[in-house]
Amino acid sequence: MMKIRARALGLAVGIVWGLGIFVATLWAVAGARGNTLTLLSAYYYGYDVSVAGAFIGFFWGLVHGFILGLLVAWVYNTMHKMLYKAEAPAS
Repeated sequence: MMKIRARALGLAVGIVWGLGIFVATLWAVAGARGNTLTLLSAYYYGYDVSVAGAFIGFFWGLVHGFILGLLVAWVYNTMHKMLYKAEAPAS
């Protein structure tokens, strides 16, 4: 049975999510046009479009991505166990 390691997936998704927010925020600080990233302050406590906000966004992105990764792995493992339980070879 192929089982996804939940913590590993959570950490991977969290790092990618956090780095995405970090880079996008630094890009906006450097002068990219648009105010879209200011909307993240509604979801991420303490976030704003600044260098300090990039680190805060990385932290919250890591947390939210980790939770999402855990949830996806749990759903996958649960569904896989339910669907392939009957096909397990008898030893």
